[in-house]
Amino acid sequence: MAGRLEGKRVIVTGAGQTPGETLGNGRAISLLFAREGARVVCADRILERAEETVRMIAGEGGEAVAVQADVSKAADCAALVQAAKDRFGGLDVLVNNVGIGGGGDGPAHAIEEAAFDRILGVNLKGMMLMTKAALSVLREQGAGAIVNISSLAAIAGGAQLAYEVSKAGVNRLTTSVAQANARRGVRCNAIMMGFMDTPMAVAGIAAARGESQAEVRARRDAQVPLGGKMGTAWDTAYAALFLACEESRFVTGAILPVDGGMGVRIG
Repeated sequence: MAGRLEGKRVIVTGAGQTPGETLGNGRAISLLFAREGARVVCADRILERAEETVRMIAGEGGEAVAVQADVSKAADCAALVQAAKDRFGGLDVLVNNVGIGGGGDGPAHAIEEAAFDRILGVNLKGMMLMTKAALSVLREQGAGAIVNISSLAAIAGGAQLAYEVSKAGVNRLTTSVAQANARRGVRCNAIMMGFMDTPMAVAGIAAARGESQAEVRARRDAQVPLGGKMGTAWDTAYAALFLACEESRFVTGAILPVDGGMGVRIG
């Protein structure tokens, strides 16, 4: 049986990951997509991290290439699309996975202006730039799928203004791109993640707060309605796989919660 993405050419941004005990979303997506037959451009700001993901894919018999890129720079986004064309002959799927937080973010009375600019510049503007670059190919060929990684922070929270606003923007970017490109055969959907046990989340929070990863993990697990446990990067990856493959051919403009019921509890 052929894989669900057999022959598809894919770009995954943020395909490396922050060092940690668990798997990150970008790496899990890249691995799963390759297992399903995709040829993957693994992009990351830190090349060595993308190269490690490529080695893991190659070790399983998959095909991938690592490219260094900063999605907040239009030239880098264009170069990523060109890399997909040069290496694999084109592009079928874009997964916008890059996202940052912290570093001066906070509630409105305490946030640092530089942090707001930096986080919005990467999480929202960077996603727009990458999407625009990919659409130059997808619109012309009349087919393609874009999957954006959002967060439950788009609709809830109050302690990370820049991150929350950036993810709310990602949701609206998703629906706008979906509407503008539906007649061109290009779909755009987003995954609105809840608490995930990834290095960026758990290790990052632990380091920022001076806590152990076990303490952070236990506190976050306790807030998840479904089974009292966070999701993993594989939960994100399988949702992305569905939105990228032909099984979701009639789905566009969707914001899919992958959150263990946290969004339902919020209302």
